[in-house]
This record gives sequence, structure tokens and C-alpha cells, in this order.
Amino acid sequence: MESFKNMVPLEATILRDGVKVKKNSQEVVVGDIIFIAFGDRIPADVRVLESKGFKVDNSSLTGESEPQARGPECTNQNPLETKNLGFFSTNAVEGTCTGLVIQTGDSTVMGRIANLASGLDTGKTPIAVEISHFIHIVTGVAVSLGVSFFVISLILHYTWLEAVIFLIGIIVANVPEGLLATVTVCLTLTAKRMASKNCLVKNLEAVETLGSTSTICSDKTGTLTQNRMTVAHMWFDNKIVEADTTEDQSGVVMDKSDTWYALCRIAGLCNRAEFAVEAEDKPVLKRDTMGGNASEAALLKCVELQVGNVHHMREKNPMVAEIPFNSTNKYHITIHEIDDPEENSHILLIKGAPERVLDRCSTILLEGKEQPLEDDMKEAFEEAYLNLGGLGERVLGFGHYFLSKEKYPKGFEFATDDPVNFPLENLCFVGLMSMIDPPRAAVPDAVSKCRGAGIKVIMVTGDHPITAKAIARGVGIISEDTETVEDISIRLNIPVEEVNPKDAKAIVVHGGELKNIEQGHLDDILRDHTEIVFARTSPQQKLIIVEGCQRMGAIVAVTGDGVNDSPALKRADIGVAMGIAGSDVSKQAADMILLDDNFASIVTGVEEGRLIFDNLKKSIAYTLTSNIPEITPFLMFIVVGIPQPLGVVTILCIDLGTDMVPAISLAYEAPESDIMKRRPRDPKKDKLVNERLIAMTYGQIGFIQALGGFFTYFVIMGENGFLPERLIGIRIEWEDKNNHAVLDNFNQEWSYHQRKILEHTCHTAFFISIVVVQWADLIICKTRKNSIITQKMTNNKLNFALIFETLLAIMLSYTPGLSHGLNMYPLNATWWFPAMPFSLLIFVYDEIRRYFIRKWPGCWVEQETYY
Repeated sequence: MESFKNMVPLEATILRDGVKVKKNSQEVVVGDIIFIAFGDRIPADVRVLESKGFKVDNSSLTGESEPQARGPECTNQNPLETKNLGFFSTNAVEGTCTGLVIQTGDSTVMGRIANLASGLDTGKTPIAVEISHFIHIVTGVAVSLGVSFFVISLILHYTWLEAVIFLIGIIVANVPEGLLATVTVCLTLTAKRMASKNCLVKNLEAVETLGSTSTICSDKTGTLTQNRMTVAHMWFDNKIVEADTTEDQSGVVMDKSDTWYALCRIAGLCNRAEFAVEAEDKPVLKRDTMGGNASEAALLKCVELQVGNVHHMREKNPMVAEIPFNSTNKYHITIHEIDDPEENSHILLIKGAPERVLDRCSTILLEGKEQPLEDDMKEAFEEAYLNLGGLGERVLGFGHYFLSKEKYPKGFEFATDDPVNFPLENLCFVGLMSMIDPPRAAVPDAVSKCRGAGIKVIMVTGDHPITAKAIARGVGIISEDTETVEDISIRLNIPVEEVNPKDAKAIVVHGGELKNIEQGHLDDILRDHTEIVFARTSPQQKLIIVEGCQRMGAIVAVTGDGVNDSPALKRADIGVAMGIAGSDVSKQAADMILLDDNFASIVTGVEEGRLIFDNLKKSIAYTLTSNIPEITPFLMFIVVGIPQPLGVVTILCIDLGTDMVPAISLAYEAPESDIMKRRPRDPKKDKLVNERLIAMTYGQIGFIQALGGFFTYFVIMGENGFLPERLIGIRIEWEDKNNHAVLDNFNQEWSYHQRKILEHTCHTAFFISIVVVQWADLIICKTRKNSIITQKMTNNKLNFALIFETLLAIMLSYTPGLSHGLNMYPLNATWWFPAMPFSLLIFVYDEIRRYFIRKWPGCWVEQETYY
């Protein structure tokens, strides 16, 4: 929230004791009269008393990209929409104003947003909840088994020290020591991958949250759209022509006619915007502009692209007079000298509100020729104006009038004050141009992918409902064939009130309606409609919408760039801020920053988040499987009384040695083919570790691994004279240090030292057999549904891990100094082979299991084993 302090202007001009003085903005108090000029930052919330062409940039507060005119008249009950209020920290971009301070500091609209954002508790991330849940399970199982074995050991008359060693052994065998490293590596790797795709992750756990997301509440301006006004349509020669709104203007070149050139001349000359000098080398669309508003910059870029050198056009036709746009007239007039071989010396150009421009015209330009403006053309104009306005576009009308050399010779002094000495009536109407902040090229595809992944995309914007609805249709948030309540009322020709809201899949909700809406009604809207747009929303309402979605059990991602988005960004399960257009406050409140401001990057994040969850599941499944072959030797030792098949030290060699790198290598596994076709996971049901995963790892794969280990153990014991029936119940005899004559099946006597060498050789063999069966386990954990043939062995980190664990096992077994310290003894080469059929069995068993899941989705096998 430090950045709120940076938004406070340093000085303000105020009236004190009847004198204008500059004071530190912190000294401004309620009731002060304050003077604001263009370029100033407003130091408090003010009521406008007097203004001259005063406009403010409210984009960081309300999301409106156009500068907003401000005057003394109250035009709306909503403070964010009325014209007589200016807000703390917004910038004055045009004109001057005298105002009365009505709120300061924390009481301002911006201050309240700051308090909203700083007072919110974000809670635990879903992955933190899952890992915590898993730790509780593992702890419960490990401690319960450990204590049980401890008590049994004491009942069976083991010493305290031996009982404690069993306790430690069981707990160590149950705890997946590699999990911490795996989770960290998984999250860090993904964060690095995301950074390369223009997503900066501030909170590592947030990536997985994005994967769990079931609802995205997206801001419109700059996220779904390009954040630059662009000419979208033109109407001339009685036809609507679509302009190129692609981000790189790679679309079609327009058909050019005489009327079209006349329209472009007006758009280029009757325009205050010009390119910045330092931007000349850049592509037209990337150039910065000076002067003029966003609409004029759009006209300038359009003309520059379609006609070429606007600067040269302006030099050839210098401006000699101007009537600037104002909110009363709603038009902008310029007069230019022209080089005309006929009788004309000047041309008057007009642009502005279409109805105001048309009122001043008596003719219309058709196919380059002036025609009288008849009723049929007025109707055509009205229809075109309504069509373009209905698309949510900002429409401007254009006209011209040639001034003869006779009346207006070169050097004529045009009086632009009232009254004027040149005609403002009987002009020639040329056409319309409409502008919109167009959708980004990649957004419709991204929205479609979200829908395919079961994610609901809701637009939440401060913009006008008509514009919001048009953009929502353009990007696919509202599908082409989906009707809103208004669409149904038009189709059935009945009043809107008579339409049942539940009949409409899509809905556009005005922020004014949200103010009086009850919590239950908002829940109904979120539940009953699949495609939702909230327009004209305040920061408080954005927060209410996010909380409403969370009440419905959704994991909510919020995207935004303005200060007004920061409370919602903070409250969301994951906040995604914009890196280019985003305010400092929004970036600090967010968990993730899109460096390219592109909504499509969120879909990348969703895929990466789901991949993290998948890969963690796979890694845990791999790690937990070896717990059964580690625990059962202790169980058999105590219950059946055989010599100990596996020691505590060898368990640690598996958990912290041979299993560690393979478990981490699963973090590098590529996504499976269905990753973006699944529904978002339900945090209440779809746990990281569920009963199916436990059943698979402990009850099926782990059981086969334990069989492989015991088979190897009995083979070695049998080769040395101890057949299985001789081993059962031999424990007390075997562990007796004073007994040096324990007989085997062939009546050979074994001393205590000889017995221990054989036992430690079995420990080593059991360890090697676990490594062998873990080869197959690692390969089957690569995929939960796809066949290994489809998934392929392309994960080089995993391939390396297979070699690494094998080489580490060889080193631990055969290095003289190490094996002596770890009580491990070199094995005959043949003793590596008894576990291999079990390894093959694991591979074949799991391939068949996955085949059933793919072949018969939802079958019993999937319900019981798909973890």
C-alpha cells in the first residue's frame, strides 16, 4: 500500500484568507476552495464549482479510457458517474477548474479503496491446504504405526533402545522426505516457465491456484482489449465499411473512393493529435501521440496507415482557424487553406457528435458528388448510427464546406468567436467513423480454451453496458447464439419485465442494479447464468462479485490494472495484474503479473497450474509406493519373527538417495493430452492425496513391490541354507549374541557375526530389489491416463533419474568403505534379477489399468483407481 503514498501530489493551489496560496497537499482540509489546472493531480475529492473545458483521466479509478468532462451540474446519483465530482489522485488532462474539497485522506474514494485492499485477508492457497491435508494424513499414519510397533516391541521383550529404533524406522519409512524438494522444484520450474511466457509469478503457490481456477473475473480495458482506441467502422456512400482493428493491422486494405478520401482528409486535418518526434521510426500503431484525445489518436493512426504521411497533408493544407470541441456544441471545426485550381481557397472541416454535425448539413457526399440531403438519406444515417452505436462503438460524424476565393481570399481573417464570419450551416455531410478499443487477437481463442476447460469467464468493467456487451460478444464471453434478457424481449416483442431471467443464458448487469441487489439475488445470477457481464461497477461492487463467486464454491482468479481493481485482486484466490498498463497498487495487491497485459497468458497459467497439480500427484504416488516394501519388513520381523529383511539405514538410502532425483524429475513431465479438457478440480473432493491414490500406491503397486523384495530375500536366504519354513520364528535365536551355533536347513552352524553378514547382505538385496521395481513405478507414474507409448519417454530429466538411481544403488552396494559404514555388502550379479519379473508385472498391470480407463470412461476401474 506504499504506492498509495506515491499517488499523493506534493502541492496544491488553495484559497486561504482570500488569497491563492500553494500549500503541501497534506494541509488541504474539507471546505477548502481549490484551483486545478491541466497537468495537475487532484489532491482530494472535490465538488466542481466552476470549470473551463475541464477533463480528468479516471482510467485508474473507473476503467474508462476516454478523459471525462467535468462541470458544476450534478448528472447522476452515483458519485463515480456524476460530472460535478473530481477524485483524489486522478489527473486533470484538459482545462481548469475551481472546486470545493469535500473529502480528504482515507475518506476519499481512493482512500476507501486503499482501506478495502489493505484490510483483506487472503487466506491459504489451495495447494497449501492440500499439502497440509497430506501432511496430516502421513503424520497420522506414521505416528500411529510407529507407536503401535513400539508397544508391540516392548511386549515382545525387546530392549528400550531396539523399540525406539523400530519406532524411528517405521516413521522414517512412512514420511516422504523428498516431498519438500519436489514441491519447491515443481513450483520454481513452473515460475521460470511462466516468466518466459510473460507471466511474472510473485507467489509460487499462486500458479497451482490458477490451475484450480473455476471462475475468472476479468477487467475489460487493456486485458481483453488492446487499450487503444481504433477505428472499427466507417459509413460513407450509404454503406458500412469495416476497418482493420487487428493488433498489427494485417487485415484487408479498404476499397478507396472519392468520398473515402474526403472522409480521411477531414479525419487527418480536423485533428489535434500528432505523432511524437521520437516515435517516427516506430511502426504507426506503436507510435506515441501528443495533443488530442484517444479518439483523435485513433483517427490519426487510421489515416496514416490508409493514406500515408498526415504531416505532409497538414503542411499542404495549413490550418488558419479553429473552433475547439466543447461540451455545449459537441463539434470541432477547423479551416484550412487548400491548393485548388478551381474557385475555392479554403475548406471548412467539421467533426463531432453525428446528430449535431448532420443538423448543420443540407447536402451529402455520394460517390464523390454532392447530393441534397433527403429524408431517405437521413433514415439511412439514423440506421447506420444506431447499428454502430449498438456495437458499443464511439461514433463521430464528419462534414466539409468549400469556401470560395471570391468571399474568402488567401489571408482572410476568420473570426472564431461568436458571431463568426463564415458559414456554419448548409454544410456537406461526408460520413461516419466509429471507434472502439478492440479485443486482443488472442483473446477469443483463450476464452474458448477456458470454456473447454470448464472455467467460467465473467467480465467486470467500469465501462458502459452497451460497449461491455459488444466486447463480450467479440471475445466470446457471450457466445454468438446466446441471448440476454433484452435479446429475448426483442425477439418475442414483449417488455423486458415479462421475460423470465432464467430463460436467458447470458446477462448484462448494470452496477446501478447491484447497489440494491440482495445477496441471494446475486447468488441466483451467478448460479443461473453461464455467461455474465457486469458493467459500470464500482470497486466495492467488484469485491462483492468476487465474494459472491467464492460463496458459490468457486476458486476465483481476478484480472485488473486499475487502483479500482486492487481490493478484488487482493480478495481473489489469485490476483492477476497487468504489467504495462497496471497501476503500482494493483501490481502489489496481485499474486501474478502479466508482463504483456494479455488475457491469453492466463490460459497458459491455467495449463501450467494444472500441470503442477498433476506432476505433484505423480511425484507423491511414486514416493509413497516404496513405503509398503519399507514397512512390511519391520512388520514381518516383529509379527512372523523372521530375521530383519531391511534396516533403518537402507530405508534412508532409498528415501533420501535413490528416490529423491526420480521424484523431482516428475516435475519436468509434459502435460497429458486431456489437461485442458477436464473440469476444474473441486477443492472439497479432488484432493492432492485421495483414497484412490493411497489404494493404488499402498494396496496395489506397493504390494507387488513388497512381493518382489521378499522374493529376493527368500532366494538369498535359501541359497545360503535357510529355507522359508526355517526362518519363521527364528528371530529370538537369530538375535542372540551369545548363540554361535544356529542351525540352517542343512545343519550348518552359523555364528552371530556370520548371521549378521548374511542379514546385511539381505538388506542390500532388498534395497536393490526396491530400486529395480521403482524403475517400473517411475515409468508408470509419468501418466495417469495416457499410454506410455502416447506419452513417450521424452522427459530427459526422468531418463537421467533412472540411470542415476541405478548408479547410486551400485555405488552404495559395491564401494568398500561406504558399504562397511552403511552395513551393506556386495551382491552376486544374479541377485539383481529376482525382482525384475515383478518390475515387468507392475508395468503391464498399469498399462492395462490405463487402457480400461481410456476405453471405458467412468467405468469401475476408473472410479476405483484413477487418482
